Amino acid sequence: MSTMAPPAPTIAYFSFEVGLQSDLPTYSGGLGVLAGDTLRAAADLGVPMVGVSLVHRKGYFRQHLDARGNQSEGDATWAPESRLEPMPQRVTIPIEGRTVAVRAWRYPVRGLGGVVPVYLLDTDLDENAEWDRRLTDHLYGGDAHYRLCQEVVLGVGGAEFLRAAGHDVTTYHMNEGHAALLALGLLEEDAGGRAPAQATDAGRDAVRKRCVFTTHTPVPAGHDQFPADLVRRVVGEPAASVLLASDGCVDDVLNMTGLALVFSRYVNGVAMRHGEISRGMFPGYPINSITNGVHAVTWAADPFRALYDRHFPEWRRDNLYLRYAISLPPAEVLAAHAECKRQLLAEVERRTGTRLDPNALTLGFARRATAYKRADLLFTDLDRLRRVARTAGPLQVVFAGKAHPRDEGGKEQIRRVFEAAAALKGDVTVAYLEDYDMALARVLCAGADVWLNTPLKPQEASGTSGMKAAINAVPSLSILDGWWVEGCLERVTGWAIGEDGGRPGDPAREAADLYEKLEHVVAPLFHVRPLEFAEVMRAAVALNGSYYNAQRMLAQYVRNAYMSSAGSDRPFDVSAPAPPAVMR
Repeated sequence: MSTMAPPAPTIAYFSFEVGLQSDLPTYSGGLGVLAGDTLRAAADLGVPMVGVSLVHRKGYFRQHLDARGNQSEGDATWAPESRLEPMPQRVTIPIEGRTVAVRAWRYPVRGLGGVVPVYLLDTDLDENAEWDRRLTDHLYGGDAHYRLCQEVVLGVGGAEFLRAAGHDVTTYHMNEGHAALLALGLLEEDAGGRAPAQATDAGRDAVRKRCVFTTHTPVPAGHDQFPADLVRRVVGEPAASVLLASDGCVDDVLNMTGLALVFSRYVNGVAMRHGEISRGMFPGYPINSITNGVHAVTWAADPFRALYDRHFPEWRRDNLYLRYAISLPPAEVLAAHAECKRQLLAEVERRTGTRLDPNALTLGFARRATAYKRADLLFTDLDRLRRVARTAGPLQVVFAGKAHPRDEGGKEQIRRVFEAAAALKGDVTVAYLEDYDMALARVLCAGADVWLNTPLKPQEASGTSGMKAAINAVPSLSILDGWWVEGCLERVTGWAIGEDGGRPGDPAREAADLYEKLEHVVAPLFHVRPLEFAEVMRAAVALNGSYYNAQRMLAQYVRNAYMSSAGSDRPFDVSAPAPPAVMR
């Protein structure tokens, strides 16, 4: 007589945005792309996970830039009805005393080890009031009232939907604080359907044991905060009394990061330095660190996929095999990169009409356009930059990135790049590609010769664009912040700008160091000693690509976060799946 094994424990991964594929506008940037890469790694490794997000029917926005770099925005409207599988379940949640119905659309993330379902919650239902139907339209749109209502849909509605869909969830992973209100739904579940205000200390502890929280923001202004009166209005007095009595509420303001900290068994930042900063921001909480990673197969361009397949085909199922890139023939690395660069230059010409020089050192810079990312640091001294190009060899720069519609500082950053491009014309060619998305990121991260990153320390939590570049043998030239503190081996995997130490840098000194590195180290290596440059390229793959990937990241979450929460006596199997029969 056989006995059935207990059902596999399920991790529910909640993220306000998620990058599933380039043309589904359910993401805005790094946070959402990281979420998608996490789910893809789970599908590869066979980790039992489900994803929960919002459908965002009108997306983030479509970006248009005029000739002077002025940004305008339009809706990125799409129809989930034509793309995704509708789920039969309907749940209801209370918002401002109204009953709001929620359904979901299923997107299957397919990997080497199985399928991870992702549920995109949707309130566009006939039975809802018109305002409630629009709650799942805009990603990062609207005011604080709209955002808080959205977070009720994500947290409370997401927990309720997973119960209705029959998922046996043992661990809830909140990717940033937007999902912190799922604590209300879990408290209600633990109280047998009674109001969360009736939850006991034991019930709160039970919820805490089931939750994991990843914080991504190293500056106080980046955390969602809502005034107490708005919280009472949206979730009702009984539920609000639980939230506002917690340590997440200070001076009558509910901090969603604080709330997530209160109700989480395990908390982590997304890089070593970010963990240190987070512990300083939230003293008294044991905040760990798990450095981000990217999904290697997704972000490797076709020429590099083919190169790796020839030399170490196991890399697809086990990214650690990228370590063997250290022995790749430099000529083959250069040939694969030349094809990636050709594709980037063709894309620049198609989009802008600008014809770039295939022999020029091409810097890539693609980030969310906001003040602390400092896209304009490279243009601190235009005469100095002209001298670099004149003395060390031709130089060109490709930019991309959106500014949030209400981020005037970010929009000004884009205009400054356009102004510099006009001033440098004839000396250093600068192109800015509008409407940055995952497809463009894949071309740009692989086609640049060097990846440039110049954030204001210590505001870069992690950063993943340089990791995507490293997968494609593109070394970084970066400020020592975020992941680059760990990943930079000077003149081996790339080059540092400025000094380490975690303290805010001096912009003038950092700009001077940037010019020095370009003129005397990076450009001469690229233009005069290409085989030595190729050695840096392959080291970027072997030392950074083999480690800063989503397989390693997820394995760390399994060992350190998921297995330390409820259900840890039901082990996960994260052994690498067998490789597919056809690798190419």
